[in-house]
Amino acid sequence: MPTPAPFLYRAASERPYFSADGETYLAQTPLRHLDKSRPLRVLSEEDFAFWQTYGYVVVRNALTPGAAKSLLEFAWEFQGLDPDRPETWYAEREFRSELERDLHVYGFVEAYHHQFIWDSRQTQRVYDAFVDVWDCEELWVTLDRLNLNPPNRGNRSRSLIAPTDEGFDIELHWDVDSTLGVLPQRVQGIIALNDTQPELGGFQCAPELFRRFEEWRIAQPADRDPIRPAIDRSEFPVVRPDLQAGDLLIFNGLLAHGVAPNASDNGVRAVQYLSMMPALEEHATLRNSRVESWRTLSTPDWNATLLGDATRPEALRYGPATLDDLGRKLLGQEPWSGRACAE
Repeated sequence: MPTPAPFLYRAASERPYFSADGETYLAQTPLRHLDKSRPLRVLSEEDFAFWQTYGYVVVRNALTPGAAKSLLEFAWEFQGLDPDRPETWYAEREFRSELERDLHVYGFVEAYHHQFIWDSRQTQRVYDAFVDVWDCEELWVTLDRLNLNPPNRGNRSRSLIAPTDEGFDIELHWDVDSTLGVLPQRVQGIIALNDTQPELGGFQCAPELFRRFEEWRIAQPADRDPIRPAIDRSEFPVVRPDLQAGDLLIFNGLLAHGVAPNASDNGVRAVQYLSMMPALEEHATLRNSRVESWRTLSTPDWNATLLGDATRPEALRYGPATLDDLGRKLLGQEPWSGRACAE
């Protein structure tokens, strides 16, 4: 028996967006072809044109340098690592699973609800930038984590992760199935917590492939990998956007992207993962799970790679973050319409 199609909820926005899970959306018009109905708040006309052409945009000073510094210091503290003692970065430890070992290699920090993390989420400039790209105000913020990636050696060497010939590749991949006839819309983002340097690796992408995607895919075999692009990098260069502490980078899920390894001697790449999507207020199960995760500091359940800290989960470290009016709406605790959400 064929698997039934997932139920699609309509987002609480004038512009029609539909989603089953609050991650990928169906839209009448792809974001790269969207005509704005609202005035731009943060992006310039040139920024918006670049976003639609190349699949990403950098919002300078989305956070203050002080806020970025506080988040970076928190990331060190949460993991019990000393930024001045590199030997602490590679302390031997046991892992609950192969996935947890891989996440350690990649530098993920399993904290989701600290006050500093929520302060970023409810920063007006950050929110306004996502309003610009979605052309709607009714958004939810992703309950995501931080990344603190020391040089990839020792027990953080990428050689510990067995290479594969297809599927996910940390170096370059899409976050949606790029072979679908109707391509889903997805938006993601990172906030730099320190300045980028070439040897630190970090976010990289193939903007020229995004620009020429329709032309490129017509020439590809029907059985091509839907997640990993097989491209000639001389024709479709992979670039690393320059980010300074506090800068927000927003990218389209159809932009092939990845994370280059940290090849420095003792530098660290640090970011906060933060995105916003049209709010699925009528999806009561999803909305309630988001609010409960914030209230109890439990690990969010929207992504199977979110594991929580094995040694001391954040629910044992501090209480719930204080949310302002914008934060409560971005969580889903309060509706954008002003009307109470049905349970």
